[in-house]
Amino acid sequence: MQASEQHRSSSMYYQPLQQIETYCLPQYRTINQQLYYHDGGHGTHFSTPSSSELYCTLESSSVAGSFTLYNSPSTVSFSPNSSPISQQDSQSYPTDQYHSPENTYGSPLSGSCITDDLSSFKHKLRELESVMLGPDSDNLDSYDSAISNGNNFASLEMDSWRQTMMAISSKNLKHILIACARAIADNDLLMAQWLMDELRQMVSVSGDPIQRLGAYMLEGLVARLAASGSSIYKALRCKEPESAELLSYMHILYEVCPYFKFGYMSANGAIAEAMKHEERVHIIDFQIAQGSQWITLIQAFAARPGGPPHIRITGIDDSQSAYARGGGLHIVGRRLSKLAEHFKVPFEFHAAAISGCDVQLHNLGVRPGEALAVNFAFMLHHMPDESVSTQNHRDRLLRLVRSLSPKVVTLVEQESNTNTAAFFPRFLETLDYYTAMFESIDVTLPRDRKERINVEQHCLARDLVNIIACEGVERVERHEVLGKWRSRFAMAGFTPYPLSSLVNGTIKKLLENYSNKYRLEERDGALYLGWMNRDLVASCAWK
Repeated sequence: MQASEQHRSSSMYYQPLQQIETYCLPQYRTINQQLYYHDGGHGTHFSTPSSSELYCTLESSSVAGSFTLYNSPSTVSFSPNSSPISQQDSQSYPTDQYHSPENTYGSPLSGSCITDDLSSFKHKLRELESVMLGPDSDNLDSYDSAISNGNNFASLEMDSWRQTMMAISSKNLKHILIACARAIADNDLLMAQWLMDELRQMVSVSGDPIQRLGAYMLEGLVARLAASGSSIYKALRCKEPESAELLSYMHILYEVCPYFKFGYMSANGAIAEAMKHEERVHIIDFQIAQGSQWITLIQAFAARPGGPPHIRITGIDDSQSAYARGGGLHIVGRRLSKLAEHFKVPFEFHAAAISGCDVQLHNLGVRPGEALAVNFAFMLHHMPDESVSTQNHRDRLLRLVRSLSPKVVTLVEQESNTNTAAFFPRFLETLDYYTAMFESIDVTLPRDRKERINVEQHCLARDLVNIIACEGVERVERHEVLGKWRSRFAMAGFTPYPLSSLVNGTIKKLLENYSNKYRLEERDGALYLGWMNRDLVASCAWK
């Protein structure tokens, strides 16, 4: 992207808005108002108008230079127990009339100058490119030459143009999103900006699932394009709700979808099975957040024949989760201690206020004579691996845990492949995954409910945008499918610990309270929770 933009920067310059408006494509008026290019002698930069408004989820504030950055204490991740995981920085971008929850699907066809006459359309694009890129631009002339020479590549390009215009004329939002992502991947900046303007007329945070998802995916595409063009450090730091509100949003998501409950229930079942004859149990939770996972396990241990074991929980967490809780780990320890006292379960809590990347052996408080269980629930995908850091914390943590000889290690992760995938296939995977996620929310929460907008905005959207807009260490949402996790666990020296049929039966009863479009499958000793034909969460255990 940057190499292409540097090549163009020599001929990119400001054009009076009136000149642009004389051309047929009114979409570009919004682009011209929102995102200009100039070459200040130090590479290509973006500059923005002074608008303080912002589309969908992100709050902007003016800073030095030509950019608008949005900042806040932390970001929320799709993570257990209502806890935000990651903290990032990013650019935002200015808004237009389409950046509104009240916007509804589609726009009148007359609002666009798209024409069925491809030659006429191509001619108008040539005129527009001449104005924006200068007289030296010959992209479309080269395109004409390729067609006249019968070049196969040009034929494919022509097919792509036709498909894109058909998608726009039919208001096929998903296809336009894909076309826009492909244009960005191909460094086709002109096409990407045009399609973004079309998308702004079609998305809505209060529409149907694909319109709502489209709003956040568009946000990610714009953030990616702006950051790539400027080389300014970016990511996704947004204004956060108050901690009590954040917990409320996460609780709504916890209740309306079974994803968290499925993960906690399957992990707790494996731990209870492995510890059924143990008298002293130590559980290390690498992302304890609110500690909600352990409420049902403490109750289960209290009812164990022969009496409960002595339970000690080491809760690992960082400052982002402290923000969500409204305080430190002592809040979790006090809550679980009171619960254990009520059920007459001997209990200790050990707080480790530290990021998972920084955990060392001495942070874990391991004692001889205790049976050890380690819990990785929606956590390991935030650890950088060998593709990001030479330290490879993802595999380092697994080797560290294996050296402790635990009786059981539980893993719950989103079943998605975004870790090392290049931008465009990662975009397609994200679109497919979150389409299922947004559809599953849609069957429970009405579209006009403000709570649903808040749940999607604060609990899902920024993870999604992080996947699309960020690269390198800035991208913390790095999911892997269970097959890759199996390889990592095996290389660290673990062997599978199959989940019991009792756990499967309990989860099947849980799903009876939800839509019949959810499905539970057991494959090779692991459990998969999916929506229709898409796996969304996988759970397994190791020893």
